[in-house]
Amino acid sequence: MPRRKIRVTGAPEAPLRAALAALRTELGVPEDFPPPARAEAERVAKAPARPAYDATDIPFFTLDPPASTDLDQATHLSRRGAGYRVRYAIADVAAFVAPGGALDAEAHQRVNTLYFPDEKVPLHPVVLSEGAASLLPDQVRPAALWTLDLDADGRTTAVDVRRALVRSRAKLHYAGVQKQIDTGTAEEPVALLKEIGEARERLEVERGGISLNVPEQEITAQNHTYVLGYRAPLPADGWNAQLSLLTGMAAAELMLAHGTGVLRTLPAAPDGAVARLRRTATALRIDWPHHVSYAALIRSLDPSDPRHAAFLQECTTLLRGAGYTVFRGGVLPAITTHAAVAAPYTHCTAPLRRLADRYAAEICLAAVAGQAPPDWVLAALDALPRQMAEGSRVAGTVERACVDIVEAALLKDRVGDVFDACVVDVEERQPTVGTVQLISPAVIGRIEGDHLPLGERLRVRLTRADPGTSKILFTAV
Repeated sequence: MPRRKIRVTGAPEAPLRAALAALRTELGVPEDFPPPARAEAERVAKAPARPAYDATDIPFFTLDPPASTDLDQATHLSRRGAGYRVRYAIADVAAFVAPGGALDAEAHQRVNTLYFPDEKVPLHPVVLSEGAASLLPDQVRPAALWTLDLDADGRTTAVDVRRALVRSRAKLHYAGVQKQIDTGTAEEPVALLKEIGEARERLEVERGGISLNVPEQEITAQNHTYVLGYRAPLPADGWNAQLSLLTGMAAAELMLAHGTGVLRTLPAAPDGAVARLRRTATALRIDWPHHVSYAALIRSLDPSDPRHAAFLQECTTLLRGAGYTVFRGGVLPAITTHAAVAAPYTHCTAPLRRLADRYAAEICLAAVAGQAPPDWVLAALDALPRQMAEGSRVAGTVERACVDIVEAALLKDRVGDVFDACVVDVEERQPTVGTVQLISPAVIGRIEGDHLPLGERLRVRLTRADPGTSKILFTAV
């Protein structure tokens, strides 16, 4: 599921990057790994557990942003009769991280890789996450190898997962793959990304699922001020995301069939959250007739349009109710589905960056082998939802604080200016305080005033914009 992506460029001593560094200090984000964890990472990087099954003859490729080096997944696509075979190799973190060791303890403290606009704070030491465990090209790596057979419509007909040695042949990026597919120069394993991706997108529409093509926000220094832009995702981004969703759905079904697992669940969005989004649409002058569903609106938006891009960023707020649900002994939980996926789903495709994925992989490997999950998995399972919830809370705090800092930097030279806006939220206990969405630039900020007309447009004056305190404040004109 998507997160808000913000990228900031510039020298480390620039005011905006200095504010982000101060935020990391304020939040107590670790700067480095403890010596025991670093020493263990250096040791296991040289001698990971190696599975017996050798799949290095399969010409996998990875597909990520150009600068990425923490490569969780590698793909090979082929035809199988009238249908398809998807081979999806996922980095095997358990081949490096021993249960109960220093690395394991640190991973349970960190839970997720934290993404700041100017850098990331990794879940595992970079000697693993960007080195020995990463599915880098021309390197033999241990992996959990999923084989997913699909029919002509893209529906899953067979699933297998086993430990294997794999070797990626190429590190591809989205723009390059999109160009190859558009010009007809892609070889079949890459060209099939479009065919399979579009088939899975049609199935997503059929079951009522929603994929948010969230654009990346980019803020750049220009003439002693900052300018906000968006990088719209390419179709290849979405096709590749469908392979991850396909695997996560297959993993969830395996777990449910075998009675033990950890699902990623999300209840339907409350009416109040959707109503707030409708007000945001009004503020951004996006037409959302009442007879049009949220899913239909999302599919009609163009992420390259700045107004639509800003709205898609706000749509990620509907995902904040997602959590992790553990079950065992064949007793299934009351909620097994993820509302945005519109099916059972689990996180299993990003173990270099997310703790829960390592446990999901072990449960699925055991299920296919007809075995009980390892004792170390079962022992950790009950505490996992709480740990992941805390990790998600920290990640959410980081995301919201980063958005505040970036938007304050964007407006820091415009204190006193008047903007067109719409009130999208008013605090129940304090009706003189609320939230406004500006039309241009498309930012959100706090507003104070005696009368805040919820859902209506109004003119507002910026009274404070301080990146150092990540505060923006408006008053009604």
